[in-house]
Amino acid sequence: MADPLLMMQTLTLPAPAKLNLFLHITGRRADGYHLLQTLFVFLDFADEITLTVRSDGAIRRPAGADNVPEAEDLTVRAARLLQEVTGCPLGADIQVLKRIPMGGGLGGGSSDAASVLQGLNRLWQCHLDENALAALGLRLGADVPVFVRGHAAWAEGVGEQLTPVVLPNSWYVVIHPKVHVPTAELFSSPHLTRDSPAITLATFHGGAGLNAFQPVVEKRYPEVAEAINWLSRYSTAKLTGSGSCLFAPVSSKQEGEKILKSLPNKWFGFVAEGANISPLHQKLAIMPTLYN
Repeated sequence: MADPLLMMQTLTLPAPAKLNLFLHITGRRADGYHLLQTLFVFLDFADEITLTVRSDGAIRRPAGADNVPEAEDLTVRAARLLQEVTGCPLGADIQVLKRIPMGGGLGGGSSDAASVLQGLNRLWQCHLDENALAALGLRLGADVPVFVRGHAAWAEGVGEQLTPVVLPNSWYVVIHPKVHVPTAELFSSPHLTRDSPAITLATFHGGAGLNAFQPVVEKRYPEVAEAINWLSRYSTAKLTGSGSCLFAPVSSKQEGEKILKSLPNKWFGFVAEGANISPLHQKLAIMPTLYN
């Protein structure tokens, strides 16, 4: 009987968005990297990654974000890194169907890269475990490991020290004010609070936890401040990551959809359910055991 893994040439996987339910900067390392505290939760709103094996060793991205050159795309860099580390002679075509707004703090690029690492690890039969894949992910960006591991997590360090958590089921309204916020610009701001006190998961559930970037973003980007003020009429609105997207918890999908009916046309919004287990890992879990 033929090995089904050897027969598998194409794989389509979700690459979900994430929210930072809070984000503190608690200090700075000697090498200049900022020390963070944050809480990651996944959303059931995702890009779609389709991977097709190539026998010639080439890595190509026939479909992806229009304004990102192929060589700079994190999905391409992820595939080439996995290829380099494992010595795999195979290649891949990577098609990215973008739904997650770029530059919005929802982690789309990092999530895309993580789905490529997980998918090609299976298609190419590299047999790297999750720890090895997460270590590769960290070389691509601080947010990639949480997507590789696929569990809602309390994060510290530069974002790579992850402790899995279980959060209550929640629905969120997410709004993109259609502006791009460069993260590097925010980290260099003299107005950024870099000495927030460390908190715990218990104090977060008690109401502690802000986004250190939010005051800076609101001041520099009036569109974001306007959107936060608008959404705050319905629920407590916060920035996710370094922006520009913002979110607010709602009691149900129906409540969220009702709010979006009043959303100004100049913005983009959606309702999504939070997930403790990433939609990527939910799909991987129902694939045949041989692929895992």
